[in-house]
Amino acid sequence: MGDPQAEELSQRVAKARARAVRENKQRLELALEELQKVRASKTSQEDKKKARVSLTDPQARIMKQSDGGFAPSYNVQISSDTAAGMIVGVEVAQAGSDYEQLIPALAKVEQNLGRPPEQMVADGGFTSRQNILAMEKKGVDFIGSRGDGAAQSAGQMERRGVDPVFGPDAFGYNPDNATYTCPDGKLLFPEGKEERIGVIHYRYRAQASECAACPFRAQCCPQSAGKGRSIVRAQESPPVAAFTAKMQTEQAQQIYRQRGRWAEFPNAWIKDKIGLRQFRLRGRIKVGMEALWACLTYNIQQWIRLRWRVQLLPAAG
Repeated sequence: MGDPQAEELSQRVAKARARAVRENKQRLELALEELQKVRASKTSQEDKKKARVSLTDPQARIMKQSDGGFAPSYNVQISSDTAAGMIVGVEVAQAGSDYEQLIPALAKVEQNLGRPPEQMVADGGFTSRQNILAMEKKGVDFIGSRGDGAAQSAGQMERRGVDPVFGPDAFGYNPDNATYTCPDGKLLFPEGKEERIGVIHYRYRAQASECAACPFRAQCCPQSAGKGRSIVRAQESPPVAAFTAKMQTEQAQQIYRQRGRWAEFPNAWIKDKIGLRQFRLRGRIKVGMEALWACLTYNIQQWIRLRWRVQLLPAAG
């Protein structure tokens, strides 16, 4: 007769091995499914070939870390109310960019509160023309940081070898005949336009023969003398132009300066008090539950603080 305990142990080991094989197969199938999603989101064939997913957590996405490295991660979005400091929305996204997360965050807040917020404040990571138009359409007063594009333009000129003296600001626009005049007095004529979300880009180009004979060719258009120097003029849509004008006012700037106090503190508190700097679970749903519990803990702490503040207020005489 065999040993019953040994037989029972052998059966448990066999079941554990079968479960491990089954779970490993499920992870591989999920990884392949997620890999197809990642490849579908890429535009070039080279990027499709380089696409990777994590086998331990296929639903995570490779994102840049604060130390400059890359690792499988989730993008957690937290929305807080400035009146009470409570978290009113939390969402776990797979995209590394914040641009696409503003409208889902607005929808989550509306779902939780039963109505959309009157005003929403976000940093430059969320402030795109598309989001400006979407918020304007929804009737939400949007406050956000948006650069003027000067740094990006300067970087492009540097990569092309253009001397800063011959940057776009050195070219004068002539609205009467829709042309530009270069620092040497030559004209750049309309070449075409490109319509994008919230903006129209008008391109102007000088005659190639004039640029080839120009004494400033090496400083002005070292890489494009064969085609002639070009200039792009951006015409913003009315909502985007209105947003830009609003953000130049002191009132809007004062509101934006308060963003860090309400937007960054919940994140810092959760990391410091709860120690949630890395998720312990795997999968978007489970990670979302972990983030939700952390935010709920934060809200309970805030509720206790607010209750104590009311109780400590002196009674009116």
